Amino acid sequence: MDVVSDAISAAHLGHPSSHRVRMRGSWCARLDPYDGAGFYVVLKGNCWLLTDGGAPVSLGVGDAVLLPHGSGHVIADSPVDAAVVEEKAEPFEQWLVGTGPRARPDRDETEMLCGKYWLDCSRMHPLMAELPEVVHLPNRVGSHLELRAAIDLLAGELDEVRPGSCIALPNLLDLLLVYMIRSWMTETTSGAWPGALGDPVTAAALRALHSNPAAPWSNDRLAAEAGVSRPTLARRFTTLVGRPPMAYLTWWRVMLAATLLRDTPDTLTTIAGRVGYGSPYALSHAFEREFGTTPGRYRAKAASRSSDA
Repeated sequence: MDVVSDAISAAHLGHPSSHRVRMRGSWCARLDPYDGAGFYVVLKGNCWLLTDGGAPVSLGVGDAVLLPHGSGHVIADSPVDAAVVEEKAEPFEQWLVGTGPRARPDRDETEMLCGKYWLDCSRMHPLMAELPEVVHLPNRVGSHLELRAAIDLLAGELDEVRPGSCIALPNLLDLLLVYMIRSWMTETTSGAWPGALGDPVTAAALRALHSNPAAPWSNDRLAAEAGVSRPTLARRFTTLVGRPPMAYLTWWRVMLAATLLRDTPDTLTTIAGRVGYGSPYALSHAFEREFGTTPGRYRAKAASRSSDA
């Protein structure tokens, strides 16, 4: 596994949902904050996105936008202020009912793909946590070709039910999330994690830790893996990641244990071995220090949350 894949997998819950919608005339919909990430892709026309406390964002044909922290927001045909939202905005789920595809599309309508991913926000990897409230990826000729291809495939699947759609749709939605995050990382000029993954030394160390977190890592062994001295690794890794290599490894092992508790029926002994702890007691101690609860209680709560997603 690589860092981006691990970061997404650690937080991902349940199955994503998506809709292809068409609107015309004057319209305004409101979605309250929720535990997850939302997205919009404009296929035709234009619209406006306004997050709670944020500035309006104009969206045109081909624009994609990701709201990675489940921010409450309004999507509308024109710029809106608080007074207009209070008067006009429909609840999002109610609004969706009247926005399905029509036999004869209107020349002046706006058409979008929209959807959401359920995420466990209590265990967000810092790469995901540092994503901005709104990731706006404007349509530009020749840019984000993989993202554009995923959008085209997803739009085609939503046009009609086809054989295999039940497998294709959720996988295309997951692919869309990866490509939106990847596109942000190539465009952003800020953020620690694009810098960390762009640094050859830190990236090599992170790849090693994520590829085999149960290995008996030490600073010396990790420095050799990255091809630098121990002081060089410690300085560059700590500066870019925000914590020393072994502290990051300890944290990631507990995060990975939480993912396994949530997603597998494995015993605590098995999980301890998979994440690099010599005994379930050692893992339990580290887990409770990080999460403030026991692995058993965490598993029960995670199961309840997943069933709701």
